[in-house]
Amino acid sequence: MAKKILNSKYSRLKIKASTTDKIGSKLLYQYLVEKAKEQGIDGATVFRGIMGFGTSSKIHSSRFWELTEKLPVVIELVDKTEKLEEFYSGIEEDLMNMPKGCLVTLEPTEILLQKRGK
Repeated sequence: MAKKILNSKYSRLKIKASTTDKIGSKLLYQYLVEKAKEQGIDGATVFRGIMGFGTSSKIHSSRFWELTEKLPVVIELVDKTEKLEEFYSGIEEDLMNMPKGCLVTLEPTEILLQKRGK
């Protein structure tokens, strides 16, 4: 088993929104992942939920008979805390100007392994 390395200088930035939310003409999750890549963030993953709601919305769920694609989405970024804080300050205005709501959290995390590919 790998030796556990505690490194609290890393964090996980999570943006919870909807799959249909947009910044300009781009889907929010696409916009954020592309911007994170441009700014050299270590990693980004987008998760689509099967059910969820926010403080100002109704419950949305994924059922095979529904045609709507309005589902919860979580964009998760991992990097050094200060780098994520800087990234967030660069997107905060964009998020504030969206017509729909979102939730942003920053949580400390421990990196147990970060193996780079060849």
